[in-house]
Amino acid sequence: MTDTNRIPPVITAMSDASDPYVAASELAQALCHPELEGVIFFCSAEYDLEHLAAALNQSFANTCLVGCTTAGEITPRGYDRGTIVGLGFHRDSFTMEASLIADLDQFSLPEAQAQLDQLIRALRQRTTDSLAGRCFAMTLLDGLSSQEELVLVALDSALGSIPHFGGSAGDDIQLAGTHVFYQGAFHNEAAVLTLMHTVLDFEVFSTHHMQSLATKLVVTQADSDKRQVIELNAEPAAQVYARMLGIEPEELNPKVFALHPLAVKLGQEYYVRSIQKVNEDMSLTFYCAVGNGMVLTAMQPQPILPDLERRFAHIEARIGEPMITLGCDCFLRRLETEHLGSLDEASAFFREHRVIGFNTYGEHFDGVHINQTFTGVVIGKETVR
Repeated sequence: MTDTNRIPPVITAMSDASDPYVAASELAQALCHPELEGVIFFCSAEYDLEHLAAALNQSFANTCLVGCTTAGEITPRGYDRGTIVGLGFHRDSFTMEASLIADLDQFSLPEAQAQLDQLIRALRQRTTDSLAGRCFAMTLLDGLSSQEELVLVALDSALGSIPHFGGSAGDDIQLAGTHVFYQGAFHNEAAVLTLMHTVLDFEVFSTHHMQSLATKLVVTQADSDKRQVIELNAEPAAQVYARMLGIEPEELNPKVFALHPLAVKLGQEYYVRSIQKVNEDMSLTFYCAVGNGMVLTAMQPQPILPDLERRFAHIEARIGEPMITLGCDCFLRRLETEHLGSLDEASAFFREHRVIGFNTYGEHFDGVHINQTFTGVVIGKETVR
């Protein structure tokens, strides 16, 4: 007999209320129950974060609560803006532990190993189930810190065989301040590491819709600390990039960057290095690491939805119909989707496949910081025994 009153393993909820206290209350009303293990949320940077933190603490007292600000949300309605969306996890199916990485520029492998060991010990104290093959890690990181590569490389070495995904927090393309949330407060220059154990089937994945072109650009002068390319092919970077596209440097903008990305080839895979902005000196600032001597390949976007459909079909063939997908989707993909007039179609796909998440300033996948990808975890439905 099926228990129709049983609380599902994952509950999703959202609020589009602009008042942070109303928004937090609406989220808690939908998510809170006696067996709630923890909550992951994503919120618009339009909220007053100090008041939102107070409201969340009031509504989710004694709950493990992590989240970040966004460059757009993926809610039960699909692509959204100006909202807060959350996922509540049932402790019968999930065990959740989280920690804060406060000093990003000082983060090292020993510190990564110490944090992970602490999270694993905490999980083992709270579950009798084996952790092997039943855990995944999620990182949320200040998207304007420029420290993703340093942090992710250290974490990847510590995580070993534990699959990992995540995203860099956004601020609605204001590029002014991005924040992560941990233990009752929003933080910048910080990251949150969440380790999740589940009895359900899951698959961590990353996908992009880019095809490489023949054009190559060599970084001949760069400031790697600032992720700034000063020269490409020994000429001012913005001039070279604009000439490649047949436009003037003053015509460069986020939509152009989204439609004409560059990528670095590592092994047999291309990893997109998205441009953030043009500077007054005709240099280009990137969202990902760049350095002298790096060869950048021009990429041509293909239709986004067919790529997502193929990837989800392959995953669902392995683990069955998804109960939920927690997704980190680059904000440049959203800009591209808006430009092509296919936002409603993309939202329909997200609704059909129960995707909840946010638009990022960069995606994290198994220790690599990338752009213009869709990265996340698909969690399968409960098996009826």
